[in-house]
Amino acid sequence: MSHHSIEATGLSFVYPDGTRALDDVSFRLGHGESVAIVGANGAGKSTLLLQLTGFLRPTGGQVRIGEVPITRETLADIRKAIGVVFQDPDDQLFMPTVYEDVAFGPVNHRLPAEEVASRVTEALARVGATHLADRPPYRLSGGEKRAVAIASALALCPNILIMDEPSSNLDPKARRRLIELLAGFEHTKVVATHDLDLALELCERTIVMSAGTVTADGPTRAIFGDDSLLEASGLEKPLGMQGCPLCGGE
Repeated sequence: MSHHSIEATGLSFVYPDGTRALDDVSFRLGHGESVAIVGANGAGKSTLLLQLTGFLRPTGGQVRIGEVPITRETLADIRKAIGVVFQDPDDQLFMPTVYEDVAFGPVNHRLPAEEVASRVTEALARVGATHLADRPPYRLSGGEKRAVAIASALALCPNILIMDEPSSNLDPKARRRLIELLAGFEHTKVVATHDLDLALELCERTIVMSAGTVTADGPTRAIFGDDSLLEASGLEKPLGMQGCPLCGGE
């Protein structure tokens, strides 16, 4: 059974105050795709990610990971296949040390101690954070917290990586390291982001959301080349596709 694909069918969600965050959202992401979810604030991106990871149950419709629908009965197994990085790393880091935070998922999946140690060591090395293993998370910079949050997701060896605004609050060097890291992740990636240049570099496909609906879904460069679509969606063309302001060239 494959856990590398995601399918949303007629997905809707209404918050208790009556706010309709998602309205009949449908798409399918295949094995190995890298897909960006973009849109203005309030478009429904974060709510959609919470649906894809089972943190919120839909008001209507369904999410399937591989052939398996997300239900209360299947959620524990499905989450073994998904690595999640939240928008705010402080929502994800809560253990006394970085090592314990990265180990939290593997430990709760009841892996042998040797396997846990191996996964933590490898995950921290992949994000360049080995030297932070004994540090308390509250003593980390924003970029360091982001790296550790990603390491905690990678330690689960996920088939799918889902990230909410992964480049926020990163300096240019940390952002470049993030892009190189994600480019090396060979399985399915879903990235909700306002950083359209990151999306352009990492994702061959982009889904545009507005007011809880999907307004466009297609090749990233084609989506970002549609000026009228970007304007209607409250987005601006990524810098990598804008002309030089001095000479007018690309």
